[in-house]
Amino acid sequence: MEAQTLTALPVVLALELAPGEPPQRLRLTRDEAAELAALVAADLNALLPAVDRARLALAGALFDTVELLRPGFPVWATLDELARRVPRGHLENVVAFGTHEGRMPAQPLEPDAAYADGPMRLLPLSVLAPEPLAAELAEQLEVELVGRGEAGPRTADWLMRTLGVRLEHARYLSRNDLLALTCVQYEHVNLAPLWSLLEAALLTPYRDEATLSARGLPLRYHAGRVLAQSPAAWLAGQPGEAAQRAHEVAGIVFELRQYAALLGAHRVPLALDAPGDGAPSGSLLEALAEPAAGEAPTLYAHEAPGLGVVAVTVAERGDGGRARVLAHAYPLAPAALGPLLGALSARYGTSAELHALGRILLDGHGRFGAPDTPLH
Repeated sequence: MEAQTLTALPVVLALELAPGEPPQRLRLTRDEAAELAALVAADLNALLPAVDRARLALAGALFDTVELLRPGFPVWATLDELARRVPRGHLENVVAFGTHEGRMPAQPLEPDAAYADGPMRLLPLSVLAPEPLAAELAEQLEVELVGRGEAGPRTADWLMRTLGVRLEHARYLSRNDLLALTCVQYEHVNLAPLWSLLEAALLTPYRDEATLSARGLPLRYHAGRVLAQSPAAWLAGQPGEAAQRAHEVAGIVFELRQYAALLGAHRVPLALDAPGDGAPSGSLLEALAEPAAGEAPTLYAHEAPGLGVVAVTVAERGDGGRARVLAHAYPLAPAALGPLLGALSARYGTSAELHALGRILLDGHGRFGAPDTPLH
């Protein structure tokens, strides 16, 4: 019954680290997590006395923002589920979860070392309370934490000694505060369109959201995925001279790589808003036509300075030796090209050898093309 009556209010303890001083570890033991939870409870009770009537849950692990802001908020969801299992009143209504024999009690509470180098570490908390106390606390958390949410000196000192770091700041934020902070950070680096898609995935996953990237690539959120117009389709609709068009489509692919990396970190899938499947992780495939009987197709690499292979075009020799394009594929991650060539080879029954063009080759219509190979 308790699990049905307690409302969870997500909070985070944000640790801004001194430059160049990452924490020596990302997890706390059970005993350490319990010690920290007692200090956190004292901090929050001083700010919001009504917290004393709720349950405080703490996960003894340090995360990056991208790990916490994922669809369904799995870290908080796991923390809430574990906290609800503890009998009410146990440990003075403060519960903490840390490592036992080197492992956290559930996989979502395990921080990923791949995201450990950021300047801010986030320790998730949850305040669980029955209605109407939850409604009262929710309003107070939004007002009080943003204005007076600095962690107490005992808490900050404990964190620095235990984690072996120097802290610039340690403060409590509601999850809404964290969302707002992340929005500002993405806007600051010209990624406001990306944030609008992420916000939809996090807060309104049942609703579609459409936007344009800063360079003008159409993107939309739909049914749990972000769908991007293919660079080839975008290129086909652009005016201008060939050299300028080639430069601009290279910029589109660079931007798409940024989006792919961040969406992947937030666990939001990215796909092309076009037919195509079978591309390995870290790449996208746009299928245009099926191969005809005859010679095996060839794989051509469109290249741009600083970006390497921008796109791979699969083409076969058509009428009169003119290139007949079957597909375009886009490697978006550093290690994606090899698996992508293997997948294209298997799909189109051809060699995985990549023929480098040394540039972005456009056909007579200003689209990604391939060399003609006249019959002799």
